Amino acid sequence: MKFKRLLASVAVTGCIAVVCFAADDRPAGDTPTPTVIDQVIAKVNGDIVSQDELERLQKDLAAELKQQGATGVTFDKEYEAHEKDILRNRIDELLLVQKGKELNINVDSDVTKYMANLQRQAGVTDPDKFHEWIRQQAGRSFEDFQSETRDNFLTREVIGQEVGRRINVTDKEIEGYYNAHKKDFIREEKVFLSEILISTENKDAAGVAAAEKKAKQLSDEASKGERFSDLARDNSDAATAKDGGVLGGYKKGDLNPSIEDAVWKLAKGGVTQPIKIPTGWEVFKVDDHTTAGLEPLADAKPEIENILYGPKMEPKVREYL
Repeated sequence: MKFKRLLASVAVTGCIAVVCFAADDRPAGDTPTPTVIDQVIAKVNGDIVSQDELERLQKDLAAELKQQGATGVTFDKEYEAHEKDILRNRIDELLLVQKGKELNINVDSDVTKYMANLQRQAGVTDPDKFHEWIRQQAGRSFEDFQSETRDNFLTREVIGQEVGRRINVTDKEIEGYYNAHKKDFIREEKVFLSEILISTENKDAAGVAAAEKKAKQLSDEASKGERFSDLARDNSDAATAKDGGVLGGYKKGDLNPSIEDAVWKLAKGGVTQPIKIPTGWEVFKVDDHTTAGLEPLADAKPEIENILYGPKMEPKVREYL
């Protein structure tokens, strides 16, 4: 059977449907049977939201909730709470993308950096294999994934330029929140670390010596101001390399004594000399070192700004849209 695709717009339960008329060997004059290919749920200026796209977004929501550990009744409640906003959110995104294009906002460099970093994290150097990896991970083509990534950056820039810069969190608001929530700013003494691991596993004596030399070189470079996260990403054999070596915070007694002794005495930004561990040589950077007790208002200010910023942002974005 031969098919000739003709596009037409017909009313289908309040939507527009894209249909395909099948042309075969029927006698002349027979009415071809229309088959619905997809439905247009919404038109947003020159863009559309289709039924297929809406169903994909619904599947993405379900997958995200499952990844977060939601099951059973909890999953049903969370899905119901978010599912009703899927179409509205997609329309919002299209409006913001259209505005970004109108404002001539260019995010190409951001997208390029993001995709390059994602490729490094995936450990796939061949472009075709990376495209296939994206298809398997995201459930859509590389081109669609890249386009969605560009739209995400574009919407973020529009919100930042058009809405975010007009939102002001005053010092009085920050101080008021701090005074009302002081118990939330009681801190234990902690050291926050990043790492670079140069592995010696399955290496002979010469390989072990070379690993120590490399670790020493990286320690010296970091101490002289080289970006530690870049050095970790490009050289570390630890699983944290993809995240720039970030380990997180540790209380007194959490670390191996040899590591704790080396990092506890360092100020923020300090870098250790290579430390021998069973699997290789470790270099640590102190990202922060908090003291026990009530965190000063000046130190808590960035966190409080973020807390107060969110509730102000959402209604302003809705008003802008």
